[in-house]
Amino acid sequence: MKRKTPGFSLIELMIVVTIATILAAIAIPSYQSSIRKSRRAEAKTALLDLAAREERYFATQQLYSSSPVALAYTSSGGWPVVIGNYYSISSVVAVAPTSSAPGTYVLQVTPTAGSPQLSDTSCQLFQVDQTGTQTSQDGSGNNTSTTCWP
Repeated sequence: MKRKTPGFSLIELMIVVTIATILAAIAIPSYQSSIRKSRRAEAKTALLDLAAREERYFATQQLYSSSPVALAYTSSGGWPVVIGNYYSISSVVAVAPTSSAPGTYVLQVTPTAGSPQLSDTSCQLFQVDQTGTQTSQDGSGNNTSTTCWP
């Protein structure tokens, strides 16, 4: 009499591999999307922190700074400031103060070259200005402020 040895047949093993592949095909893109969103949140937090530093600087100096060093955001260098090798912050507009106006600023966050965040085409660019206006654009330049800033 032959005894049946315990184990898996080839068909059972192939079914398990197929199910695991289907689950991975669903889970991996979802995971990557979550990672992109968390990096996006980190970039927005850094942008708002830098805007708050600009406002603190303005409160003491009565003008806006054009240097991240003056804001104690970085110890050396100027713009752009790189955030975690995924995004860079730059000051795209800094109007110098005059006797009648305190000046302005617009801080902008964009993905760095070669960053995986470049594939986040729905929220490519974030901006904050001296009035606190928060805007964003997708990869085509369309306004996505209502979906990317909440």
